[in-house]
Amino acid sequence: QVQLVESGGGLVQPGGSLRLSCAASGFTFSRYTMAWYRQAPGKEREWVAHISSSGRTNYVDSVRGRHTISRDNVKNTVYLQMNSLKPEDTAVYYCKAEGPFGGASWGQGTQVTVSS
Repeated sequence: QVQLVESGGGLVQPGGSLRLSCAASGFTFSRYTMAWYRQAPGKEREWVAHISSSGRTNYVDSVRGRHTISRDNVKNTVYLQMNSLKPEDTAVYYCKAEGPFGGASWGQGTQVTVSS
């Protein structure tokens, strides 16, 4: 059974940093593209970043240069290092696993709040 468990969220001040983790189990992690999405109250879920099975990465323009996605195929974990955080980064952050032949699984999310 596919399971994705996010952690690392919390309350931080503007300009601060946070590292999110997503622990995966129940599938061959190394063959999947992994992604981070976020959803703020009253808004649609937004793609933030992804990393392919070969290590290629991409980011939404609003976080490029501030955040970094990475993966550890031994620990079956994907990370999102979030630097220079802004209040507009406040959202629930979700981990997503995308299979090589389609299909996807989602975690339950972790709350990130950026506020003074």
